[in-house]
Amino acid sequence: MNSNNSSNNKKLRSYDWFGKNDKMGFVHRSWLRNQGYPDDYFQDKPVIGICNTWSELTPCNAHLREFAELVKRGVVEAGGFPLEFPVTSLGETIMRPTTMLFRNLASMDTEESIRANPLDGVVLLTGCDKTTPSTIMGACSVDLPTIVVPGGAMLNGRFKGECIGSGTFNWLIKEKQSVENYTEQDIHDVEVGVARSNGHCMTMGTASTMACMAESLGLTLPGAAAIPAVDSRKKLLAQLSGRRIVEMVRENLTLSKILTRQAFENSIVTNAAIGGSTNLIIHLLAIAGRIGVDLKLEDFDTIGSKIPLLVNLKPSGKYLMEDFYYAGGLPVVLKEIKQYLHNDCITANGKTIGENSSKANCYNNDVISAIDNPLQDNAGIAVLKGNLCENGAIIKPSAATKALMQHKGKAVVFETMEDYHARIDDPDLDIDETSVIVLKNVGLVGYPGMPEVGNVDLPTKLLQKGVKDMIRISDGRMSGTAAGTVILHVSPESAIGGTLAFVQNGDIIELDVEKRKLHLHITDEELSKRKAQWVAPAPQASRGYVKFFLDHVQQAHLGADLDVLRGGSGSEVKRDLH
Repeated sequence: MNSNNSSNNKKLRSYDWFGKNDKMGFVHRSWLRNQGYPDDYFQDKPVIGICNTWSELTPCNAHLREFAELVKRGVVEAGGFPLEFPVTSLGETIMRPTTMLFRNLASMDTEESIRANPLDGVVLLTGCDKTTPSTIMGACSVDLPTIVVPGGAMLNGRFKGECIGSGTFNWLIKEKQSVENYTEQDIHDVEVGVARSNGHCMTMGTASTMACMAESLGLTLPGAAAIPAVDSRKKLLAQLSGRRIVEMVRENLTLSKILTRQAFENSIVTNAAIGGSTNLIIHLLAIAGRIGVDLKLEDFDTIGSKIPLLVNLKPSGKYLMEDFYYAGGLPVVLKEIKQYLHNDCITANGKTIGENSSKANCYNNDVISAIDNPLQDNAGIAVLKGNLCENGAIIKPSAATKALMQHKGKAVVFETMEDYHARIDDPDLDIDETSVIVLKNVGLVGYPGMPEVGNVDLPTKLLQKGVKDMIRISDGRMSGTAAGTVILHVSPESAIGGTLAFVQNGDIIELDVEKRKLHLHITDEELSKRKAQWVAPAPQASRGYVKFFLDHVQQAHLGADLDVLRGGSGSEVKRDLH
């Protein structure tokens, strides 16, 4: 068998499995023969792993089975040997307590599945929020040629002739019911009309942001991020990606050659221009930690906070991903912001990001603004510091209320999520629109897993007064589909003794976004007294993966990866199974 292999193909990683005429070559080939593969599949073809996050428990990824077949078609056409494999899938709308708890587990699954098997290159089929960063993280730790195929957004939701966004409407239900008198039938009609096709949520939420992240990093074919899931051009993209990964293997275009420091800076800038999710921060930091790029929380402010907002999509604007695609998609944005980008960064198709976007045309300037007429001059993420968040906290100015960006107010404190639910609508709760809602114990250790609860609903009595926004502070996250003046990712978190743990009702909290300041107005002596009296909450688990997570998870400002997973082990496996 090995006599027919060219010297070039001996360089393939899969040669160590399939290319030798010894006992183990026989073992590795013979069991795969039960699938009917012919001799030449084991001789001359790069083996391409198709990493599939399909699951019926992940509605956003339910169409990826079909996509895998399209990728296989492209791989075979290019002379490769495609082998599909499943990994842990993370359904944002289904899993409890939060998919963020399991992102690192899915990355471990991806990493070890790639490393342990005879793969020369990998195609990542992604869609729902965490399926993109988790698989990229795992792939980075092995560092083979890799391309991402984003599953795509759903078609625009519809209700009474208007477009509505899945995800974004979730955060409006309480207001719609208590203020706008939506009936039970109205809510039902929205429920069946808001998610009307295959794909992930169609706002510029986390799923769409992650697709744009992958494209801006150079990990997809050009234009991949915005194509709707059910558009035939998404199927074409899947097939072409299958062809391209075979070429990437032959070129040895590995992840570490694409994911340079400059590529990460491009992604930060792009996220600001599209009004992307705050969740990009925690995922991009984790990916950088796996590939060995020195990226810090502060970089998201220094690099991305002065970038103009160009994309008019919910939750920061009025349109949805389908409209974004018809307007020209991400290549148009990349062309408009080229002055802020490292345009010579190489991408998965072998060309630079500047080359890939140079001929892009905008077909709707109401959806994608020109650089000289932005929706907002300075968008991006602001990183806050102060005695309330020594290691940082974040806020998304494009989704916030300008009048609240400089504010002092008294704290209304909720010790847990259950405490919030029990008291927020109590008519006697001492709270008004100038108050600052403080939610504790929703961080990585405290919940566990850091759920998307930072944008908690306002009290009914204030909604009925017409109050639309208030400052909310937590050590949790916020859905990319949500909006509001919400301070997130407070680090260190309250459950491990961060200052947030010691905030009491009535304390004055000062926010000054322009000065990047978040300050608790109590004396050092009072803070020390409260720390001395504090009792840490009981651990959230005593066994299994969650215990492992609690013992090893790093805080939000480091990307929330497990300390034992940072970096990578590479692709070499020295020992065989016999």
